[in-house]
Amino acid sequence: MFRGRAVHTIDQKGRLSIPAGFRMELERRSERAPILTNQLQCLALYPYEGWREIEQELEEASPLQPEVQALGRFLISGASECPVDKQGRISIPQVLREHAALDKEVMVAGVGRHVEIWDRTRFEQELARTQAQFNEISATVARERRS
Repeated sequence: MFRGRAVHTIDQKGRLSIPAGFRMELERRSERAPILTNQLQCLALYPYEGWREIEQELEEASPLQPEVQALGRFLISGASECPVDKQGRISIPQVLREHAALDKEVMVAGVGRHVEIWDRTRFEQELARTQAQFNEISATVARERRS
C-alpha cells in the first residue's frame, strides 16, 4: 500500500523525484515500469500489474456503454509507461503535466493502490473541500460499501 504525502518539485525537463518509500513499493510490486495516467484533477501512478487490473476491468465491462467507452478513452489513451531512472525520477509527458496543471511544486500522495501527483495548490484545495464535506462523503462511502 502507498501511504503518506510529500511536496516535491518538477524540474525544467518534466522530471519528478518519486519518494524512496514509494519507489521501493513500486519495485516490490512489479519488475516493469510503472504506468502514469490521467485522473480527474491529477495524475495517478500505478505499479504495472495494478494498472493491468484496471485495464482488465474496463475490458470486461460492456464496450457498448458510452460511460465505459469514455472512461477507457480518458484513462487508457492518457496512460504512459514511466520508468524510474537511476536518480529515482520519472519523466512526466507534457500532455499529462498540462492536464494536471503541474508546474513546479507538486504533492506526491500515496492513496492505497496507487500514487497521486497533484499541483500543490489544487491538492490543498481538494483536501479543504473534503474536510468541509467530510460527513457527507463518509456517509456516501458507507452506503456504497453496504450495497
